[in-house]
Amino acid sequence: MAFLTFIRHGQSTYNLANLFTGNLDVPLTILGEAEALAAGKKIKDFKYNIAYTSELIRAQETLRIILAEIEQTGIPVIKNAALNERMYGDLQGLNKAETSAKYGDAQVEIWRRSYAVRPPGGESLEDTFNRTVPYYRSAIEPRLKSGENILIVAHGNSLRALMMYLEKISKEEIEHINIPTGVPRHYNFNSHLKLISVIEL
Repeated sequence: MAFLTFIRHGQSTYNLANLFTGNLDVPLTILGEAEALAAGKKIKDFKYNIAYTSELIRAQETLRIILAEIEQTGIPVIKNAALNERMYGDLQGLNKAETSAKYGDAQVEIWRRSYAVRPPGGESLEDTFNRTVPYYRSAIEPRLKSGENILIVAHGNSLRALMMYLEKISKEEIEHINIPTGVPRHYNFNSHLKLISVIEL
């Protein structure tokens, strides 16, 4: 019986400053490093065969801290842009409160949470789904089927897309789901890759 754990990176400097980050490459804060360490403590009893992360430093650094904490630094780590955060286009680097004041809370909420609506010049969650899930199916699912245990450290929207696929969450339901930083979500599968349980650790 294989399992998969995914974790959103710890708090970044842009999270702290309340800025739209998207695929800008920003580091963790001290709190973000602490969140990564805490996530590692929660999964210390799990043994992984391989880990996946994005090409962005905040996810990579979160994974590095976690692997050190669980004493599994020797496992292979694969980095792929398919797991990157979605691109927020013209909103990247802008203050969220100021953007809400300019465009209205309702419009900003649609840009942030809806499935199909793109922010100006950016990606929708649907766009993110269409790059993240095919990569998961081609690169990660076969390893789960062969009995390997997988750790993924990525981003709020790439992981929301993965949640939709794994848990059969609708386009409407996903609008109300936010993945917190540094909190492991653990999936158990049977030998036919049927999902048995989902646990937030």
